[in-house]
Amino acid sequence: MNTANNKNRILQARNPRTGEMDYSFEATGEEEIISIVADLRKGQPAWAAMSVQERAGILADWADAVSSSDELLQALVTDTGRYFIASAELGRLSTMVQDWLKIGETIFAEQIAKQSSAPTVTYKHQLVPFEVVGVIGPWNFPFLITLIDLVPALMAGSAVVVKPSEITPRFIAPLQKILEQIPALNAVCRFIEGDGQTGQDLIKHVDALCFTGSVKTGKIVYQSGAENFIPIYAELGGKDPVIITENADPKDTAKIVLRASVQATGQACQSIERVYIHSSIAEAFTSELVRLSEQVEINYPDIYEGHIGPLIFDKQADIIQSHLKDAEEKGAEILCGGLIEQHGGGLWILPTVLKNVDHSMLTMTDETFGPIIPIMTYTDVNEAIQLANDTQYGLSAAVLAGDRVEAERIAMHLDAGAISIQDCGITAYVFDGEKNWFKYSGTGASRMGQMGMVRFFRKKVLYTQSGETQGIDAMG
Repeated sequence: MNTANNKNRILQARNPRTGEMDYSFEATGEEEIISIVADLRKGQPAWAAMSVQERAGILADWADAVSSSDELLQALVTDTGRYFIASAELGRLSTMVQDWLKIGETIFAEQIAKQSSAPTVTYKHQLVPFEVVGVIGPWNFPFLITLIDLVPALMAGSAVVVKPSEITPRFIAPLQKILEQIPALNAVCRFIEGDGQTGQDLIKHVDALCFTGSVKTGKIVYQSGAENFIPIYAELGGKDPVIITENADPKDTAKIVLRASVQATGQACQSIERVYIHSSIAEAFTSELVRLSEQVEINYPDIYEGHIGPLIFDKQADIIQSHLKDAEEKGAEILCGGLIEQHGGGLWILPTVLKNVDHSMLTMTDETFGPIIPIMTYTDVNEAIQLANDTQYGLSAAVLAGDRVEAERIAMHLDAGAISIQDCGITAYVFDGEKNWFKYSGTGASRMGQMGMVRFFRKKVLYTQSGETQGIDAMG
């Protein structure tokens, strides 16, 4: 990233398929952020005064415009170096609006006053949306993950300002252009461009903030939130484990694990990054996993072919290499993959399967964020549970067993916010269930389920006295 002066900081973005720094943009300054937030505060009351159905209708119009914009799609494709996932990110907005509308209709349903503990007093709640919510998005799914916070906040009646990652900035301008075509939405939703400094400036001027990113940056964001006395909802890193029992089918589990570890080139928070498998089926599982891994192809030179795209962030290649080097030096064996490849200037890595790993290795303890699959064997399921929980993270996990009952029994002992049973990575496409993060994987209210919208309200209680009121003498 190159910058000019503090007033007009010019940033550059790398193209993940060519490796070239071929895009420049100006970071939004704090004065402009103040102006944008002031505009949003003016527009927010009228937005909040609409019914949830009216807000959903406007968001549906936006979704239609987003899904039909070739300019936006091409920008997101260039940002991420992949076509099919970029297309799916844009298409998900339409279904997400409908999903949150159903939840919103429940939340905004007319309340009946409830009886309090005092016989003559009833109460009900009023939900007051935050005026302006800030969202700081990640680079791995730059549009989709932003929507997880953006859509429910707008549906709740808040105005929202979004700062996507400076690693993937190209889609911002065409997206903002689409917003300007829908005045009612543009009055309460803006996208700004910038880096970490821009994010810090944003935190100072909003009423609540959502962040998705690393633990390191998350701590900085949380500290800034505390200094500005605003709630922070943060989803941070993960090192998701899967426990595979002796009763599981080794070939079927190999298929599941490969998909869950390699999808999006492993650049997903819920990717499986640790495998704990019973020693009795480890050889059969590993052999099948290597066979399937060797069939995976990169989508180069044709972006419409193959299975996996390039590494979006070039520094991630350095992390992956350091993890693999550390593992090999400590006795691990790489069975397939293992090399950062350059094609057309982009950086790629094929699925990499390791054995003879242990918890002294970075690949078993630190977030790798790549298609790396380290396999560790066990003989006692209690040992597997202990190993799975031996981490600073607690985002999600998975269990593959002989049947659902066996898997669920193990899942109850795992320290993670979401457990996939008889599958892996279910949270990649199912957002219904509320969950909390364990350890350093996040903080704040759930971004899933009904709480995913409720978190954008301050709850006010209205107490009504229907009996005889008392004077000062009653307090004697």
